[in-house]
Amino acid sequence: MAIYHIVLFRLKPGVSKARVDHWSSLAKGMVGQIPGLRELQAGGPLAATAARAKGFDMGIVAILEKPNDVQTYAAHPAHLEVQKLREELCDDALAYDLEF
Repeated sequence: MAIYHIVLFRLKPGVSKARVDHWSSLAKGMVGQIPGLRELQAGGPLAATAARAKGFDMGIVAILEKPNDVQTYAAHPAHLEVQKLREELCDDALAYDLEF
């Protein structure tokens, strides 16, 4: 069963679109580098429902092959690089993992 790793991000004030785009590109580039990571999509909230986002400006959905891949993903150097940049750009993050 696949694991859906969902993370919401609250950007710091003044973070430019260019920096967010760079971070998003790095995040998507983890596919093929991290064992078990099948797909990753990133983007802002849907305009029609953004009011329900509670201040979260950005989100990712990473699809992993199995539960153990979450730990592999979290500790992988490519993820640590993306996470370091995320800490520079974001005030808060909320992660949630689901198995389907």
